[in-house]
Amino acid sequence: MTSLSGLSRRALLGSAGAAGLAVGVAGGALGQQALAAPGPADDGAAVLGLAAIPFHGPRQAGILQPAQARVQLAAFDLADGAGRDGLRKLMQQWSATAARLARGEEAPSAENQIALDAGPCSLTFTFGFGASLFDRTGLTDRRPAGLTPLPDFPGDAIDRARSDGDLWVQIGSDDALVAFHALRVLQRQAAGLATLRWQMTGFGRTPGATPHPMTGRNLMGQVDGTNNPKPGQDGFEEKIFTGGAGWLNGGTYAVVRRIRMLLDNWESLPTDRQERVIGRRKSDGAPLSGGTETTAVDLAARGADGALAVAADAHIRVAAPASNGGATMLRRGFSYADGALADGSPDAGLLFVAFQADPMTGFVPVQRKLARGDGLSRFLRHESSGLYAVPPGAPEGGYVGQTLLD
Repeated sequence: MTSLSGLSRRALLGSAGAAGLAVGVAGGALGQQALAAPGPADDGAAVLGLAAIPFHGPRQAGILQPAQARVQLAAFDLADGAGRDGLRKLMQQWSATAARLARGEEAPSAENQIALDAGPCSLTFTFGFGASLFDRTGLTDRRPAGLTPLPDFPGDAIDRARSDGDLWVQIGSDDALVAFHALRVLQRQAAGLATLRWQMTGFGRTPGATPHPMTGRNLMGQVDGTNNPKPGQDGFEEKIFTGGAGWLNGGTYAVVRRIRMLLDNWESLPTDRQERVIGRRKSDGAPLSGGTETTAVDLAARGADGALAVAADAHIRVAAPASNGGATMLRRGFSYADGALADGSPDAGLLFVAFQADPMTGFVPVQRKLARGDGLSRFLRHESSGLYAVPPGAPEGGYVGQTLLD
């Protein structure tokens, strides 16, 4: 815990507007990293704006922490001629800026005062390197094997202009202005070294929106994330983080997909049909095989009529690790809503982010199976895609990617 006297000017300004809020922990990281000293007026409840997550550490922030209420995802392409030295300079500057902003301080350069009156609001930065970056910096021989391009999957409708990229960043925060400000600062600091390739904005449940911590819902109204693997579970470290002696040791890989939901079609289904497609009750997320949300699904269970309780093409059956040789990913998804398409249908859905030690044994086999036999696939369109190597975290005084670039 940190006393108010040790907080930055920006964080103190943020606390003035947030004082008195009774904050839950349903969507953010307040339960892990609340820096506000409890006072008599708040009964020990963390103040939303003062929740801070350290940037430095053995692993990058924004992977193991609970998903925040807002996210900015973006990819950049390195400028021609920037090379390895330009990339090193950029990552040094971005890392220094991320550390300051995560503490609630002003940016060291390109500060635009957008978030001047806000605290850190659980701000996190996660940086990744695309396969193309290694050719552009003369580091082809150091490109990890896991950055093999993702294959084409049945039903994909990928827009390459909104996919891939040399550099990827995930910026999470419990405040939309804080997240936008952070990305805007990085973009301005990249001038001459890298240009923005694509940008996407997502959202989740705001901390305190539910009376107690609950698994979030997606735009289909389904409880989403029940079976996400958790730190401490058997095999978690090996399935999510990379090993070995190379520069990526302790890092991970991120698969990023923009998945549009065909909401008009989905919402025309009665609730019981929606539940059969997913394999869970919509009201509480419990599997149709019985129990509560956290009850392990019984894929062999049958109803009174002898039919499978969880249909053969139900999403939770097809996606289950047991159906995919134990393939495991740590998902960190956000919803998005970008208005309407030309036909009036919603341009809305899921910004899917998944971390794993090896995409070829994690995401790829699961997505292949989903594309072939998941009943939910009729209501989804995968419209952008990216795969990135996510380096380990930076120590104090260091920068993300230092194990590769120095």
